[in-house]
Amino acid sequence: METEPEVRTKAGVLRGTAGKAGTAVFRGIPFAEPPVGALRFGAPRPVRGWDGVRRAAGFGPPPPQSAAFGMDALARGDADDGDWLTLNVWTPDPGPGAGLPVMVWLHGGAYVIGMSGLPEYDGGRLAREGNVVLVTLNYRVGIEGFAHIEGAPANRGLLDQVAALEWVRDNIRAFGGDPARVTVFGQSAGAGSVAALLAMERAVGLFGRAVAQSVPGTFFSAALAADVAGELAAELGRRPTVEDLAAVPPGQLPAAGDAVGARMERYAQRWGVLAHTSIPLAPVVDGDVLPVAPWEALAAGAGRDVELVVGHTRDEYRLFMALGGMLGEVTEERAAVALRAFAPDGHGGEAYRDAVPGLGPEGLYELVHSDWLFRMPSLHLAEAQVAGGGRAHFYELAWAAPGMGGVLGACHGLDVPLVFGNLGRGLPAMLLGEEPPAEAEELSGLFRAAWTGFAAGEGPGWPAYDVERRPVRLFDARPTVTAYPEETSRALWQGHVFGALPLL
Repeated sequence: METEPEVRTKAGVLRGTAGKAGTAVFRGIPFAEPPVGALRFGAPRPVRGWDGVRRAAGFGPPPPQSAAFGMDALARGDADDGDWLTLNVWTPDPGPGAGLPVMVWLHGGAYVIGMSGLPEYDGGRLAREGNVVLVTLNYRVGIEGFAHIEGAPANRGLLDQVAALEWVRDNIRAFGGDPARVTVFGQSAGAGSVAALLAMERAVGLFGRAVAQSVPGTFFSAALAADVAGELAAELGRRPTVEDLAAVPPGQLPAAGDAVGARMERYAQRWGVLAHTSIPLAPVVDGDVLPVAPWEALAAGAGRDVELVVGHTRDEYRLFMALGGMLGEVTEERAAVALRAFAPDGHGGEAYRDAVPGLGPEGLYELVHSDWLFRMPSLHLAEAQVAGGGRAHFYELAWAAPGMGGVLGACHGLDVPLVFGNLGRGLPAMLLGEEPPAEAEELSGLFRAAWTGFAAGEGPGWPAYDVERRPVRLFDARPTVTAYPEETSRALWQGHVFGALPLL
């Protein structure tokens, strides 16, 4: 391969860089116009073309970021530029006739942080060893992408994702990809985005397969989202309108989200269960961009033509407890508050205590958070897909992370480095340790083979889910296929309906 490969897209010629073992990499490709100035808080507009050859060697600037995990510092200096809507392509064969499967990654980050340039999302290994074209992208997060603003379309971050998928449809053949074989995959907020895309008419036909890793259950009703937006704007001395918020530089908005997120408990009388979280932004069931909540949409057959892989980690909430210094610190009172807020029985969580009588306050606290936030939304998404006549495969990651002194268990986010095969810097090092064990490499190989095999149309390697036998792929030191292992939680949540969180 030439040192600097070139491809011609509909907007113009791009010059990328050579990756390992013959792969080509194209970074920072604009898929929509910068959403600033007159386009601020608007739906994404198609990118204008350019003359000559455009360099595609560096990642595009990230959108404004929350201060969580120090992400604001990574975006500092670029936050107000507005050139956030870019994507990156790794390809083992940048030729228009290769016809390779395409995988499009949607990053997580609670809808307030995240950027495609993080080292854990480097797509080189997945593309090279899986023989797929791998796409990662930036989409608007925080107030720019998800606040319910008067005069603006809802769910602008989701509309950005649709625009990126439309770019893939129109251009990926030039990079060796087959636009008829697109798999969208994401984790956490990225998995919530995948679930939303399955329910969106605007996304129909843009992908044929989907992978949702740890689907969060946080979707807002329009009334709740509008009330939250009012508080976010008030933090800035503004109203939640395009006119008022457009006067605030983009880089100043995330601090308002952080301030409201830090005092959520004050709004319990209006926001209900949401007030017991620190999640001020999420997709909005607005009746237009997102007509209904994903579980309802899939049960009605919206995803019938899209094959789905979905799953969760065993100990989802352990990561947040470890990072928050809560391990060993959960009191009986705090556990009782969590059970009253999150348990589905409406009786203060007595059913949890009865079902797992040997579990102490910390265990109950962790379990009910894990179930409400990720585990049961993921399971119910698979069951909704099956109920709607579609096909789903379910998995659980049960292998315990060795990082942070071995306290993390099979925690939230552990699947990300395993899926990408990036086991070193950044988040992977925190989860896996500076020298990941051989088991991590083995599990990573299994994840990558399953995901790329699924994208290629060969299936992930285990039976489809059904509500009688409930077969699940258990990713552990000794991987197996077993009946869904979290039967206690499944039974407790069996009658619960996940939907848009209401304004009280």
